[in-house]
Amino acid sequence: MGSPPRSSPRLSWRRVLCVLFLPFVSSGFAPPAKYRNNFIFEHRKLPPNPRRFDWSHLTPRELKNRSQGIQTEERAGRNPYFTLEGHEFLILGGSVHYFRVPRASWRDRLLKLRACGFNTVTTYVPWNLHEPERGTFDFSGNLDLEAFILLAEEEGLWVILRPGPYICSEVDLGGLPSWLLQDPTSQLRTTNRSFVNAVNKYFDHLIPRVALLQYLQGGPIIAVQVENEYGFFYKDEAYMPYLLQALQQRGIGGLLLTADNTEEVMRGHIKGVLASINMKRFKVDSFKHLYKLQRHKPILIMEFWVGWFDTWGIDHRVMGVNEVEKSVSEFIRYGISFNVYMFHGGTNFGFMNGATSFEKHRGVTTSYDYDAVLTEAGDYTAKYFMLRSLFESILVRPLPPVPSPTPKAVYPSLKLSHYLPLWEALPYLQRPVTSNVPINMENLPINNGNGQSFGFVLYEMTICSGGRLHANAQDEAQVFLNETSLGILTDVYRDIDIPPITECQLLRILVENQGRVNFSWKIQNQRKGLIGPVTLDKIPLNWFTIYSLELKTQFFKKLRSARWRPLGGPSSSPAFHLGTLMAGSSPQDTFLQLLGWNRGCVFINGRNLGRYWNIGPQEALYLPGSWLQPGTNEIVLFEKEKSGSGVYSTDVRRWAGPGPDGVCTAGVHPRVHFEAEDNMQNITQHCLQ
Repeated sequence: MGSPPRSSPRLSWRRVLCVLFLPFVSSGFAPPAKYRNNFIFEHRKLPPNPRRFDWSHLTPRELKNRSQGIQTEERAGRNPYFTLEGHEFLILGGSVHYFRVPRASWRDRLLKLRACGFNTVTTYVPWNLHEPERGTFDFSGNLDLEAFILLAEEEGLWVILRPGPYICSEVDLGGLPSWLLQDPTSQLRTTNRSFVNAVNKYFDHLIPRVALLQYLQGGPIIAVQVENEYGFFYKDEAYMPYLLQALQQRGIGGLLLTADNTEEVMRGHIKGVLASINMKRFKVDSFKHLYKLQRHKPILIMEFWVGWFDTWGIDHRVMGVNEVEKSVSEFIRYGISFNVYMFHGGTNFGFMNGATSFEKHRGVTTSYDYDAVLTEAGDYTAKYFMLRSLFESILVRPLPPVPSPTPKAVYPSLKLSHYLPLWEALPYLQRPVTSNVPINMENLPINNGNGQSFGFVLYEMTICSGGRLHANAQDEAQVFLNETSLGILTDVYRDIDIPPITECQLLRILVENQGRVNFSWKIQNQRKGLIGPVTLDKIPLNWFTIYSLELKTQFFKKLRSARWRPLGGPSSSPAFHLGTLMAGSSPQDTFLQLLGWNRGCVFINGRNLGRYWNIGPQEALYLPGSWLQPGTNEIVLFEKEKSGSGVYSTDVRRWAGPGPDGVCTAGVHPRVHFEAEDNMQNITQHCLQ
């Protein structure tokens, strides 16, 4: 916690105003008297001839002799500011998550970031993807963090690293591995021994990979963030100091920072570490808690939200260009460093998406477009050219030329020729687990004792009578009697009627993990599958056969030897549907539109493209050209409910229910939520205003 103010609130505000606005007093920009005590000031035009910067020599490749990294400096008559090797420096950052962008597209996105005028790229590091099983680490291919950092350096960008262990980022469980949920005594994001032991082992592997890429080691990393938004969670006051020590003991130095919502920065900061804040728009009173905490430090907006993420069943969320421009103009005017979240959102490929849980559980869409500066497919937007124009106005030297747009292709309609009912695909899965009671996904004795992280679980049991079935299915389950669908169970609706039967039959419950909650205290209780007993007329059922449907690449290789049925009309579901996509000699990016299909997943050459769902708002899946091979490509759809009329390629991304340009339709924000614009003091759960 921060030290308490040494003066009265009135004196505190006066000091804040003096520190922040002294440069403007002499030039006629002092706040009117009526606004001084509540920290609001009148907006006026910029003074003529705003200052221009030349940072052309302050790039990773140009700076060979390094003695000090990012420093903070304060001089009489002006606001505190950052310096790099003694030169005043504004951090102009943009978020690009390497794990959400095909590796073949990394350079394109970084070139566009640099050409827009940014000097820094920021990225999270997802623990759950890098350590899918205890002690088994993956930093290859699309998860090659070091290669991404070095590529940023090559393109003239500095790096701010956000290694977690918790990252939020709208990924499953906020980036924490699901195997952490196996231990009922573990308390996530605390100094609980079980959790700390796991973090230490992860950091022992992660930090040596990036420590040598820090600024004073000749690398591009100029700052490292300690955890993420802990001010909201705040379960253990010893947790953040522990993480700081864990990073420093493994060689992390230079500028260290925390990031929190404007109202929670006092609880999330660590003594001796720069506190940064997150916000949707520039509002002067948003800085009041930060100034109480560190009025003699420069301001860094770690996440300036220029859009928002989407969840299934909610209109596509957008933020207008004018609103973003107003805030960025104010940041520049007052010398505030900031990081645009997101510059390029990318895609939640596979099952990596997280979820929200307010009135109900809602999975984050496959697209992480975020209404960002670049689209999900890396295309330019009006925000891009607006920002480029603003940055050009403060830079002495011209920006690099804008890279050519990423080409798109429209391929012939995909031909789906065969299908395979799920029940006939079961022999190609790994051997099922048998148990007297249902076992949740994370505790299945598979994957070397690490359980199952993503996908589906099928539970089979024999029943000899009908009645009222009760089960806690997380997140959603289809119930079948043999192969006949009886209905849906959800985390809210947990009962379904089984019709009378005259002989014993097979009851099947197919449960989908639609993404674990990535924010709030609910992360502690994100076990998936069937949780607890399953009862029929209040009598517990037993003897379950449990199939794990992780739908990994190896499974689809095995399916090639299955006896697929010719597709001659409507087929039963759930089922796998097989077809081909002809990509030509030079595959390019495209979007897949699934007309008439209900919900499921798409796999291209065995790689999981992500989920689709006809409730929207996402109506097409982004397919990177780098995932295609020249000529014939295998496509498999796993459809849960009803097969559609076809799969079509388009060069246009499609959304349902977009908000009008210039109007922010971003809805509930799990990190920053107030009940109403005119009731700022009545904080409920955290949401955009």
